[in-house]
Amino acid sequence: MRRARRPTLAAREARLAFWMLAPTLLIVFAIVLFPVAANVWISVKPVKLADLRAPRPLLRVRVLQPATAAGDTLVLRYQMRNSSQATRIQDVALFDVLPAGLEPLDLDPRCAFQAPRLACAFGDWQGGHRLNLDLRFRATAAYIAAGAPQPTDAGASMRARAPNVLTNLRFTLANFRKVLAGTEFLPALWVTLAYTVFGTIGSILLGLFAAQLLNADFAGKGLLRGLFLFPYVAPVIAVTFTWAFLLDPLSGAANALGQRFGILGHAVAFLSQRSFELQAFGLHVALPLALSTVIAFEAWRYFPFAFLFILARFQAIPRDMYEAAQVDGASPLQQFWFITLPQLVGILSTLFLLRFIWTFNKFDDIFLLTGGAAGTKTLTVQVYDQAFALADLGAGAAVAVTLFVILAAFMVLYFRYAPGGEA
Repeated sequence: MRRARRPTLAAREARLAFWMLAPTLLIVFAIVLFPVAANVWISVKPVKLADLRAPRPLLRVRVLQPATAAGDTLVLRYQMRNSSQATRIQDVALFDVLPAGLEPLDLDPRCAFQAPRLACAFGDWQGGHRLNLDLRFRATAAYIAAGAPQPTDAGASMRARAPNVLTNLRFTLANFRKVLAGTEFLPALWVTLAYTVFGTIGSILLGLFAAQLLNADFAGKGLLRGLFLFPYVAPVIAVTFTWAFLLDPLSGAANALGQRFGILGHAVAFLSQRSFELQAFGLHVALPLALSTVIAFEAWRYFPFAFLFILARFQAIPRDMYEAAQVDGASPLQQFWFITLPQLVGILSTLFLLRFIWTFNKFDDIFLLTGGAAGTKTLTVQVYDQAFALADLGAGAAVAVTLFVILAAFMVLYFRYAPGGEA
């Protein structure tokens, strides 16, 4: 009898590595892959917010004629309806526990009574179906002796089967047609791209300037470095309301100072005015005011992230390179262009990728500042509007999937053509 071969050391190490990675893979699936798959699934389903509550039969019990003596007739009315106006429910049934001492008279053929339990089967109901069922019972002496208790809604219940719009196999592309052919999609896409590109570039340029400033040694550098981190670590709700207060057209400091020094001729609603007529150097330009304001906020709030990475790369550049350039007579601008900038290409491209992805998906900043009004509605705000303001979860998921596809295309192009992106 041949002995089973023991697995090799490499095989045992591979198996151990797999089991060590299994928790990570499960977490990635639960946090990343499953939500993405669920979003894609919902995007091809005709699901509204109200569809999350499955249709069911609703019931109300009324006593049309009470019984006060033995031999009297008690008349009960069961008022029932389908809670959905469009969805059919199947195998509808009524169950009730009646007080003891009631005997049925001319019982409905759809019902069966075995004291004290009543059961009725109604088959399938179309959307919006309503039914009033009147049942007659004769009161006995036992019923009267028990105090003639009245049937109530608490003892009655209904049962039915209803299709689940999220789990059935009915799919549609109507959500994508509705979203992509809508009048809001293209404007929201261009606003998203402008907000993302200029906000990303602005935050990186501000971070580069701040890192260049703090790359020298001077008194108070540590304090200034800590102050530069404030926009990034401060709560978003605090900084957005601070900006909204400072830019308020009636009581904001920005308008007050602008009018005081003659920069502004009148109060300007920076966050609620779509455009601003700018006249300078003989040019007449319509500036997208609210969009420019939220872009400036994005650049200001997230420049500390770029500042930290760029400063760390600055400090890793050998000083000998600058000393050699000075000996050769290179100006500070030439040193920056030919020494500093090539050393920063890798970190700048990585920062652009990260900030582009995060800014493209950014929702809270714009929603808190403008709510998407005055020409600042991005795709993320449109996801919120479709899913919750209009209660159309399918359309909201379709916008989210479209946003995901655009980001995926950007990442493919980035890794193909960005510096260092191609192996």
